[in-house]
Amino acid sequence: MPKHDISKEIESKFGHQLRMRVNGILIEQDQLLLVKHRMGNGRILWSVPGGGMNFGSSAAENLKREFLEETGLEVKIEQYLFVHEYLSTPLHAMEHFFLVKRTSGNVTLGKDPELSDENQILEDIAWVSIDQLKFIPKESLHQVFWGINSLSELALWKGYFNFENNSIK
Repeated sequence: MPKHDISKEIESKFGHQLRMRVNGILIEQDQLLLVKHRMGNGRILWSVPGGGMNFGSSAAENLKREFLEETGLEVKIEQYLFVHEYLSTPLHAMEHFFLVKRTSGNVTLGKDPELSDENQILEDIAWVSIDQLKFIPKESLHQVFWGINSLSELALWKGYFNFENNSIK
């Protein structure tokens, strides 16, 4: 499958089903660890490391696996924060966000084992300050990070969010 068909591969692997996802918010030295994803059709999305849950594994086990796959880091779960519902057909996910802490490893960009080598969506990994976060266009940033004024406020969020699904179209 050519690279320009990445959106079709994303839809075939993740679309038309309800997915449970786990996401880890890692803050070190006033910077948030973000991963840049190629979403197809020239779109990108910066979000925290995370991914789908495997049946039979706990949320913590899944998040630790995802973090290691995407970043090369081992983490421990500090706190459950909130759930975000993403619904933009054909994608629908309940995304659980956790505050995590690094226990070992060095940051390196990994890969998504669910996607073929030629259609990897992970493109970059970066530590981002609150000031840098504000310069990422909304359409390229996961909507839970839109308009935040400090990274510390992320750890205060509790509950359910869907932001009326005004996200990447």
